[in-house]
Amino acid sequence: MSKNVLITGAARRIGAACARRLHQQGYNVFLHYRSSEQDALQLSQELNNIRTDSVKIVQADLLKFEQLSSLVEEVKAAWGSLDVLINNASEFYPQQFEGVTEQEWDDLLGSNLKAPFFLAQKCSGLLAENQGCIVNIVDIHAERGLKGFPVYSIAKAGLAAMTKVLAKELGPEIRVNAVSPGAVLWPEAEMSEQEKTEILQRVALKRTGEPDDIAKAVVFLVKDAPYMTGQILSIDGGRTLFC
Repeated sequence: MSKNVLITGAARRIGAACARRLHQQGYNVFLHYRSSEQDALQLSQELNNIRTDSVKIVQADLLKFEQLSSLVEEVKAAWGSLDVLINNASEFYPQQFEGVTEQEWDDLLGSNLKAPFFLAQKCSGLLAENQGCIVNIVDIHAERGLKGFPVYSIAKAGLAAMTKVLAKELGPEIRVNAVSPGAVLWPEAEMSEQEKTEILQRVALKRTGEPDDIAKAVVFLVKDAPYMTGQILSIDGGRTLFC
């Protein structure tokens, strides 16, 4: 019997890589997206061509609290059960401390911490029925904040803490772990070549990773780590070895 996974922010980048990997492992995949409808449709068609009716898509703004319940109800109606939740959706953009607005605070804390918490809460009943698991996509800057991104760093630090707290709260029925990416994809906002070079000089492997590196770690936590919970795997090419 196939297992079912919900991935937030699954239409592109790391979310899409996780969807492809877990689908390859036989999972039915529920692709959540907020605004990338065309990407979600293309990905669902690609995967459904491989295995019919194995992928569904759902649009929701995770910052709107009432839409979280609707999202979970759609998942339940689709296949009747849920085995895995991947909290991947995230907002990422810079702020200067002096100019941070309440709207930016609510947006970044909402997408990176509040939504994952309440989505985990609303999915917990379904996940517990199947001895399921949650995987959060954190960031190496949760541990060591990124200058110029204070609110984002605080939010990801909260998500890392949440991973450990929920592992206690939801065990033994539900395992909760996280993956912490380093320089895997450059931000969509423009970066200079000098900025990229400076970052890679502080990476032991002297190169960026690929979204599939994160997806492989996610698959490991989902499928091959039954005695792991409350753990955060850094997939960073050795970036955290350097200050």
